[in-house]
Amino acid sequence: MRLPEHQPVLLEQVLEALAPPPCGLVVDATVGLGGHAAALLGRFPSVRVLGLDLDPEALAAAREKLARFGERVSLVVASYWGLAEVARAHGVATADGVLFDLGVSSLQLDTPARGFSFRHDAPLDMRFGPGGETAGELLAAIGEEELVRVLRDFGEEPRARRVARAIVRARAKRTLRTTTDLRSVVASALGPARGRIDPATRTFQALRIATNRELEGIPPALEQAVRLLGPGGRLAVIAFHSLEDRLVKRTFRRLAGRCVCPPGSFACTCHPERLLEVLTPRPVTPTDVEVALNPRARSAKLRVARRAS
Repeated sequence: MRLPEHQPVLLEQVLEALAPPPCGLVVDATVGLGGHAAALLGRFPSVRVLGLDLDPEALAAAREKLARFGERVSLVVASYWGLAEVARAHGVATADGVLFDLGVSSLQLDTPARGFSFRHDAPLDMRFGPGGETAGELLAAIGEEELVRVLRDFGEEPRARRVARAIVRARAKRTLRTTTDLRSVVASALGPARGRIDPATRTFQALRIATNRELEGIPPALEQAVRLLGPGGRLAVIAFHSLEDRLVKRTFRRLAGRCVCPPGSFACTCHPERLLEVLTPRPVTPTDVEVALNPRARSAKLRVARRAS
């Protein structure tokens, strides 16, 4: 397999954040193409990595990239939703570090047939793995009000109702099968691009998140990761948009013992636990140099926490 060009974001910052002890174990919960894992294994010669990814294509590429590290690497086709179960199955009782690199990967974006990008005409798939409902199937079945909510909450689309209405009208006449079909409907509702951001960007993001149920899996996966860490172990999380980052920040705060219930709540129902020490009061972001070399890094935010003893 020819590996796609891949530049892991915030690489030096991640290596510094995790810096595992000799003979340590790092769980890469979203191993993707293996960029961060390869750097960890190369920088720390006695470290082992357990890598998870739901995408078999990405994992095949990671397996080739990491083959030179031999038995120091174990790779599993699995979602970070099942992190604790995968760790148990591999005899891992504690880890020294856990890394999450959230969102869509460069392989998925750059493979036209996957349907993640409106820059290529392809079936509306958008799934991270081979199972489950495609974005096209979701779009064919979802009600208008629920579609408005998805576009508003997951895409932060200010004109969500207008887009939802246009989609519902269009699908009554024909099945929306391809990325081009969907993009043209959004363009008819919102008009041509004004500036650098295509008007379909928010809609595609919203459908991708809904198709893969991305956001709902983040808090429980982070909690599983924290409970897997030994005392002093590090958790590093890279998020690429405000929805992800907000969930990471909120989960870190709750697991650092702070209530995250809405202001004015009659009683605390979030059950905070003092399991973490947050090491990044503000997220770490890429340098201007990194963004110039890798424009996809521009929105990345890294948050790091340490397991309390």
